[in-house]
Amino acid sequence: MTPDQIILFSLFGAVFGLLLWGRFRYDLVAFSALMVGVVLGVVPVNDAFSGFGHPATIVVALVLVVSAGLVRSGAVFLITRTLVDASRGLGSHIALMGGIGAVLSAFMNNVAALALLMPVDIQTARKAGRAPGLSLMPLSFATILGGMATLIGTPPNIIIASIRAESLGEPFSMFDFAPVGGIAALAGLIFVALIGWRLIPDRGTTDDHSEALAQYIAELTIPKESPHIGKRLAELDETADKSDVAILGLIRDGKRRYGRAANTILRTGDALVLEAAPEALDEFRTALNLDFSDTRRQEVLTAAGDGLEVIEVVVTETSRILGKTAQAIGLAWRQNTVLMGISRQGKRITKQVRKTEVEAGDILLLMCPRDRGPDVTDWLGCLPLAERGLSVTANEKVWLAIGLFAGAVMAASLGLIYLPIALGLVVVAYVLTKIMPVSEIYDHIEWPVVVLLGSMIPLGSALETSGGTELIAGSLISLTNGLPAWAILTVLMIVTMTLSDVLNNTATTIVAAPVGIQMANTLGVSADPFLMAVAVAASAAFLTPIGHKNNTLILGPGGYQFGDYWRMGLPLEILIIAVSIPAILVFWPM
Repeated sequence: MTPDQIILFSLFGAVFGLLLWGRFRYDLVAFSALMVGVVLGVVPVNDAFSGFGHPATIVVALVLVVSAGLVRSGAVFLITRTLVDASRGLGSHIALMGGIGAVLSAFMNNVAALALLMPVDIQTARKAGRAPGLSLMPLSFATILGGMATLIGTPPNIIIASIRAESLGEPFSMFDFAPVGGIAALAGLIFVALIGWRLIPDRGTTDDHSEALAQYIAELTIPKESPHIGKRLAELDETADKSDVAILGLIRDGKRRYGRAANTILRTGDALVLEAAPEALDEFRTALNLDFSDTRRQEVLTAAGDGLEVIEVVVTETSRILGKTAQAIGLAWRQNTVLMGISRQGKRITKQVRKTEVEAGDILLLMCPRDRGPDVTDWLGCLPLAERGLSVTANEKVWLAIGLFAGAVMAASLGLIYLPIALGLVVVAYVLTKIMPVSEIYDHIEWPVVVLLGSMIPLGSALETSGGTELIAGSLISLTNGLPAWAILTVLMIVTMTLSDVLNNTATTIVAAPVGIQMANTLGVSADPFLMAVAVAASAAFLTPIGHKNNTLILGPGGYQFGDYWRMGLPLEILIIAVSIPAILVFWPM
């Protein structure tokens, strides 16, 4: 290996290692690696920021804005409210929601599609009296599958098309992915609807499990002149039992008392550590006339004169509060909102709630001024668990929004206009017709993904220029020497899937696509089947909650554990390979 190859392989190894560790956000890791690459001379200075103007980066950003416009117009809720019915059986519900999710994710970012449908699915589960975890994983997998069918459905497809344009002179068009990705998606949806959901562990009866899902670790404080001052903590057990609240312990002077502290004499300012559903928590607080966890926050809420409401939100990888505490971001004084509790499935919270660092997948129980819930949710960058009404855009603009988007997709598909330009025109039209307020455009762009793409693309180009991808491709060719074409594609898909299950699928695609092209060049065959194999495999991340953002989003609301995903995900990945290889060889022959 050359010195440049050694440096680049070391950088990619460090990036993958840090992404697996998860201590630092992926955009910071990727950008730091880019800067190190520039300083060490393996990435040319003139190319350092070329990734930020790359068509793939622009398209990903525009798709997110267009998706937000479709939401604000009410187009998505028009579909879900018309079709979703809580009286349907679980299998029928999963098939219907999965179909809707797959179709939506084919034409908008699949993370955005899940974000739109997840509150609908959870509310339907609650109305039906069943555990949301029985349907959320199938919905997540369905939205991932649907994105495989079109160019704009998922970032890996956009990246693959851009890499093909650079390497072969022409990108894939809008529906070039449909013959392979569509077949894989259809097979996957049928499996999920008929068999897959039955493999999800059911940890209790529907009513009990659904109730358990809403359990939060929360704190309530003994106020001044409370009649409970001087009592032992154990004396509150009877009221707690009636309210269906579990008293876990006591915090005094900012420190958790050892054990449950049942015999501790209560003082003013003591904070009770509780586990309860939102309704039970409020009942217990009212019964004992307790305060929220500090006087200042109580005063903030009291000042919000129009009343209060309780909302539940899910933390995503791009939420403002991720990795921070409610106290650190000033939730109380900035938004007049109190963090009442945190639900973190499978993990115990040992710190004070307001001093607990929030993780992706956590469900937060918030109390805020009435009618401020949507604003607080947007400010935090979280997803709501309660269904919101249609957004501020008037309903008569639903069909205008759909028509503008459909026209752009059609024009791009027929080659009449370059896709990024078509999407850019849709964004302009959405602003001019007031479907999307200009002040909110940048709020809907997932900037960490933009930074990740902008940083990894120059690194990927440098790896290819240095001969690094040729070296990897040569190793895979040697490994599959003498094997038939389908076996070579299978190995490439397995390697790509494995990486995508533990890393960001965008980073996986940037590395794997040039390797696929180099393998094709070494074998003297068309690169298209290898690119299609990488596109499908990079999106098929079903084994872990960290392989795809959609899987992370459902971790908390679904009450899943890390090991739950492979039960349905492993047979699904095997099925994807089994149907994709023949489809690739038929529609994209070597």
